[in-house]
Amino acid sequence: MISGVPLEVRSLISAAALIIVAACGTPVPPGPPNPATFPRTRAELTGFRETSRYADVTRFLDSLRALRAPLAFGSIGKTNEGREIPYVIASRPLVNSPSAAKILGRPIVYVQGNIHAGEVEGKDALLALLRDLAFADKPNALDSIVLIAVPIYNADGNERFKSQSVNRTEQNGPELVGVRANAQNLDLNRDYVKAEAPETRASLAMFNTWDPDVFVDLHTTNGSYHGYALTYSPSLNPAAVFGGIYARDSLLPVLRERMRARHSFETFDYGNFLSDERADVSDTTVREGWATYDPRPRFGTDYYGIRGRIAILSEAYSHDPFERRVRSTSAFVNEILSLVGERGGAIRSLSARADSQPLGWGRSPDSLRMVSVRSQLTATPLMMDVIKEDLEKTGDSSITQPGVPRGMRRTGRFRPVRMPVYDRFTSTLDRTAPAAYVLAPEDTAAVTLLRLHGIRVDRSDTAWTARGESFVIDTISTAQRPFQGHREVRLKGHWERSLQTLPAKSFIVSTAQPRGALIVYLLEPESEDGFTTWNLFDSRLQKGGRFPVRRIFDLSRRGRGAAIRRSSASTQPQPQL
Repeated sequence: MISGVPLEVRSLISAAALIIVAACGTPVPPGPPNPATFPRTRAELTGFRETSRYADVTRFLDSLRALRAPLAFGSIGKTNEGREIPYVIASRPLVNSPSAAKILGRPIVYVQGNIHAGEVEGKDALLALLRDLAFADKPNALDSIVLIAVPIYNADGNERFKSQSVNRTEQNGPELVGVRANAQNLDLNRDYVKAEAPETRASLAMFNTWDPDVFVDLHTTNGSYHGYALTYSPSLNPAAVFGGIYARDSLLPVLRERMRARHSFETFDYGNFLSDERADVSDTTVREGWATYDPRPRFGTDYYGIRGRIAILSEAYSHDPFERRVRSTSAFVNEILSLVGERGGAIRSLSARADSQPLGWGRSPDSLRMVSVRSQLTATPLMMDVIKEDLEKTGDSSITQPGVPRGMRRTGRFRPVRMPVYDRFTSTLDRTAPAAYVLAPEDTAAVTLLRLHGIRVDRSDTAWTARGESFVIDTISTAQRPFQGHREVRLKGHWERSLQTLPAKSFIVSTAQPRGALIVYLLEPESEDGFTTWNLFDSRLQKGGRFPVRRIFDLSRRGRGAAIRRSSASTQPQPQL
């Protein structure tokens, strides 16, 4: 178990659970549940003036258990400060283990709220949606998918409540919210490669164990004044050749139409106006445009796409009132669940293809696959109408509206503006997957991290030689300023082919496994967000020297003796029904 005791234990004594729930303002009356007796979130109970604290979330889940909601409850792990991170499984029929979910043969959807704890509507929307889906007496998405919901991922950050004007300066309420970072002051949505936070490691263990087909991450925008209730994005990294492209071209356009037709919410590709947040646009003649965010896998949705799965970023509009943000987020997640259920066969087939394609890498010439390890914002944007809201000066320096700069106010006047839309990235450096990468016996930290990512690592018993190549370092660039406690490293150099002499106890990372593309991305020395970036090899990097990870083209002469194979999956605490 990666966590201590499952959350279910807290409600073993029914009377105690009822007292706790009642203290939250959501008492559970006797008799079968009906809409009048359903528990309410803190947001609902306060007319959307407040968002849920950690205790509100756990008490809401306790109330669902007390009502015998057809849900399974557990914890993905503990935060840095020791809080359990609850998860809930919902499906009809209900499953309570990864093996049961696989037998059911449906796509698994993992929805996460509150990674940035000041961005609060995902948390409250997900709790209410769980309740409504679980108690619905009509067919819904739970009849065709398995849902894993993690409503309060950054639980420590959630508890650092301060005024919205301090913790979320560009957000329209509620008045008190949490902070962006976790208790270690790490941005969890920049941690998916280096995995230094316990929350990230717990999340990776869930990914490895449950292997969701779709990952949805719920956020709130930070900047531009536009005309959309919600913006979205697929995985943007060019290495996400399966889920990223399918989500962008096949799922998100349908979701946009359904949000408009069924809920009267306008939605669009995530971005900001260049006049608000200048992106790295190659065309210097562009004065206004709409540009998306960073493609690197330190971001969760980009990371999950390189694992060969679908990932969707949801960004509620920070300048909308809290209630509208909750409702647009809830509608968007509900539509995702329904659409994934409708296309379950195609999505599961896509997952299978993503897993099977790398299995032949390095074994025959026709199995070779290029993996993008560096990219840039497209140089050929689409010309589209983007809805923009006008602000106007008030004539004084007072704050007139939450989240609006001093001396300015929103006008409610929206207008479409024709402009270039930069919504994707193109590769600037591709690398061919070798048969394997080989790490030195002392590289145990890198190996531990590889296994956290669900990657199989073997080990040779004896010294051996193999056809391969090593990377000669021409330049080393180290960032002047630290980021997330690191000074990021960038290498340039060239590969030289020769017979490689490899010591006993070398670590062997075959690319012929389901996460082959991720292996290439993490271990290539010139990757823009791999292990080199995050200082895992710093002590052995020098100009003119050899990079410590080598490529091997032929594994047939691997060190004698049986290779030691270690499983990458961590044992998860299983939910109890």
